[in-house]
Amino acid sequence: MSDMAHSAAKASGIVRRGRDRAGKEGTAIELTGRQREIISIVKQHAPITGEQIAESLGLSRPTIRSDLSVLMMLGLIDAKPKVGYFLGKAFSPEGKLNLRLKEVKVKEAMSRPAVVRENATVHDAVFTMFLEQSSMLTVTDDEDGLAGVVTVKDLLKVAFGNPNASSIPVQMVMTRLPRVVTVSPEDTVLEAAAKMIEHQVSALPVVRRREGEDDHKPPELIGKISKTNVVQLLVDVASEL
Repeated sequence: MSDMAHSAAKASGIVRRGRDRAGKEGTAIELTGRQREIISIVKQHAPITGEQIAESLGLSRPTIRSDLSVLMMLGLIDAKPKVGYFLGKAFSPEGKLNLRLKEVKVKEAMSRPAVVRENATVHDAVFTMFLEQSSMLTVTDDEDGLAGVVTVKDLLKVAFGNPNASSIPVQMVMTRLPRVVTVSPEDTVLEAAAKMIEHQVSALPVVRRREGEDDHKPPELIGKISKTNVVQLLVDVASEL
């Protein structure tokens, strides 16, 4: 099968080793060599009948019936009565878009985070937000470990009716670990977008564990993934189709 066919198969869940909603490791499903050949034949000769596909493989039609059913179920091929088989939705522009979104990692789309230190004040946070044009700041310790996040909403809550708000330490108003929702650089952009929707936030810190450090130490902050990053990716991918 061509690289495109294999990629489409992977995106459609044929070659998959993911996790379900409970976080359990899923079962890998691989295309067989014959199924790859069928996709290649359909790609070259569509529309083509099942009998013609079987003849190209040197097999009988009943022998490949289950293969055709699997490929149709996964959206790699489709068929119409009296017409024959042709490439499925996985090869359409929408399918290619779906493929890219499932392939792109957070590390490929993330941007530089807007950061303040734990000892910063609310005034410092407001100033940094203005300079960075960001609605969320990540708060780090002296070793660049993630300590928490602070949003515009957090700052507004403390500022209203409080003339001394500007001198309040930002760590008094931030959301602290472990309540902060984060993503790994190896997560997909699609997974990051799902987290943003689920938790109703506009951005997520991208973190990783330092090699050899225990889980009690804050993870290292290496970036930020935001709704803007996701939209930019959509525009870039759509322009390539």
